[in-house]
Amino acid sequence: MEHNISGRTQLYCLIGSPIGHSGSPAIYNYSFDRAGIDAVYLAFDVPLDKLEEGIAAIKAFHVKGFNVTMPDKTAVMKYLDEITPAAERIGACNTVKVTDEGKLIGYNTDGIGFTDNLRAHGVKLQGKKAVLLGTGGAATAICVQAAMEGISKIVIFNRMDEFYENGRQIVKRLTDSELNCSVSICDIEDDRVFSEAVRESDILINATKVGMKPMDGISLVDPSLLRPDLVVADTIYNPLETRLMSDAKAAGCRTVIGGTGMLLRQGAAAFKLFIGQEMPWRELQEQFFSDRGE
Repeated sequence: MEHNISGRTQLYCLIGSPIGHSGSPAIYNYSFDRAGIDAVYLAFDVPLDKLEEGIAAIKAFHVKGFNVTMPDKTAVMKYLDEITPAAERIGACNTVKVTDEGKLIGYNTDGIGFTDNLRAHGVKLQGKKAVLLGTGGAATAICVQAAMEGISKIVIFNRMDEFYENGRQIVKRLTDSELNCSVSICDIEDDRVFSEAVRESDILINATKVGMKPMDGISLVDPSLLRPDLVVADTIYNPLETRLMSDAKAAGCRTVIGGTGMLLRQGAAAFKLFIGQEMPWRELQEQFFSDRGE
């Protein structure tokens, strides 16, 4: 793959923290080359306390569009000029398109990327019950999209940290909506409540950083709670197999899903918003993730 940078090369990027694990630059740059687009995609480590400066830099350097990952997906909204109704409902943006006039328009493609990935593995959401770990931007998008697609119950678990209030807001938004879904939030350190919720659920979803480098080898779920009929889905794609996934396979769970499919499907939606063309995601799957079972 060869890319000649010129004075006309357009810049797209990813912001968040940590960022070194991200596969997005490889995916987007490969797609730009395949489509013959004079553009490059970079990743910038932008923690929450540097987000305002990061957005100012994006404007100064005339970035044409950018993606947002943890922990910036919710906080970025206050710096945008316009937010789509879906992103407003989710309360987080993972994709920002920059218009020719320099306006920043926020979208969210995480939720549909996740549910499309479930469907690709034969998992239906209608009438199911789920335990969702995490209250960040991806967790919110998954929660809202799953509710829109007919899931009957979601129990969110998170530590009592600065993100717990995000979870309360998810519950409020979905409770106040017309969606027929029961949503609640609990402290993940309440072992009894957590264990009971997992035992009653059809799907267990990890949307936290736990399991991602440098926290690989760690899981929030006791392996004794895993069982063959429980669908286990992780949003993490690096490492290839998280501790949660390996524990689930060892417990005989028949459906264990990693995060690469979600990454590709949400990325394809963002690419179309940026470029107006389809991302060659099936080709990308073969090129970058053929050994990942996604």
